Amino acid sequence: MSRLQHFGWFLARGFGPQGWGLPSLDWDYDWTRPDIYQEAARTLEQAGFDLVIIEDAPSLGSPSTIDLRVRHAFGGPKHDPLLLAPYLFQATRHLGVVPTVNPAAYLPYTAARQFATLQHLSGHRLGLNVVTDTGSARHFSAAAQLGHDAAYDRAEEWLDGIRSLWRSWEDGALVRDRSSDVFADGARLRAVHHRGSHYSFDGPLNALPFTDGEPAIVSPGGSGRGLGFAGANSDVQLALAPLDEASVRAYRAKIHDAATAAGRSAEDIRILFAIQPVIVSSAEEADRIVAASARPDDAALVQIARKQSSDLETDLTALDLDRPLDLAVFGGHVSQGSIRRLIGDRDDDAPLRAHLTALARSGRLSDRSGFVGTAVEFADLVEELGEWGNDGVLLWGDFHPVTLHRTLDELVPELRRRGILRREYVDGGLQANLRAF
Repeated sequence: MSRLQHFGWFLARGFGPQGWGLPSLDWDYDWTRPDIYQEAARTLEQAGFDLVIIEDAPSLGSPSTIDLRVRHAFGGPKHDPLLLAPYLFQATRHLGVVPTVNPAAYLPYTAARQFATLQHLSGHRLGLNVVTDTGSARHFSAAAQLGHDAAYDRAEEWLDGIRSLWRSWEDGALVRDRSSDVFADGARLRAVHHRGSHYSFDGPLNALPFTDGEPAIVSPGGSGRGLGFAGANSDVQLALAPLDEASVRAYRAKIHDAATAAGRSAEDIRILFAIQPVIVSSAEEADRIVAASARPDDAALVQIARKQSSDLETDLTALDLDRPLDLAVFGGHVSQGSIRRLIGDRDDDAPLRAHLTALARSGRLSDRSGFVGTAVEFADLVEELGEWGNDGVLLWGDFHPVTLHRTLDELVPELRRRGILRREYVDGGLQANLRAF
């Protein structure tokens, strides 16, 4: 029998121009107003999703590449997702909302107080997608940019500090006894004196303790240090890996081993593999899309180059499509993971056209060569992942209602018929629903 899986949505464009570059823009939603996001959040809750994760990057990139990021709205502008969260909480009753936060941007005491406030306002439905992007560092101080592992060290200190503040109210500190006119017992408030490598602050925190758990911590890192951070700290891991049985089981084992090494249980973390499916009405339509993608024209390749240029902060559109890609064009600030996603396992002398063509090509769900297929075929994949022990999937896309309905209208009934997708939520907020199965 199929077992329930957790489902989330990754708002890939962040709090930015939803639908830009697509015909759906003519629905005339205003991406700067909350309505479009509230409508989409209600759709996800009706569908039984656990959470929505809102991507963010506070920086527009280096001064020399800003135009690349804003020209086609791939890398910006983006507004602050933490300030969008209350509007989504207001529109829903159960959906978890997970804005992306960067430790470089929030002092621990301020962060602990703001996040505690949102946790209470939402009925304990807040999550935090903790990222360690260092490219934004110049916006927050004049200090030297941290390296990859050092940024994780800072994030770990930041999160430990925030948790010490959240826990500075001991059991019994909150009295609320009207007969004795005692609201709280100050003797049960624990002093916090944090003096670390990156932060110094004192407590206790001027915010109420939680009744239904702390905000859920989400992390996306795939490096060895990132997986270690997830194992030690995260409630949800945003996973990227090939979706064959050996890869899925190996990835999950790494996370579980890291959790065990940190004194936690494998059951303390939910692993959701990120997938961007193209759901179509028939196998014939899927075959047509895949066949067409095998021969992309130059216009299609340029469009892919634009998006990759934003991610890589390097103008690929200025390069000759038919010359080998010289990796020296990428600055030292560009992540090696992003470069590897572009060049894959192709030879060093492969032309740029080969790399972009590979990204343009789609594959079929039916033979596991890609993610184009019917709702039935995608449900088969989710069911198979569940048989391998997986916890769920994170669908990927913008937050335009057209995008959500195109993906979910046929998929939700199919998943529910198989007993894979929840019909009801439990009380207790996001943490309780993540632990419900």
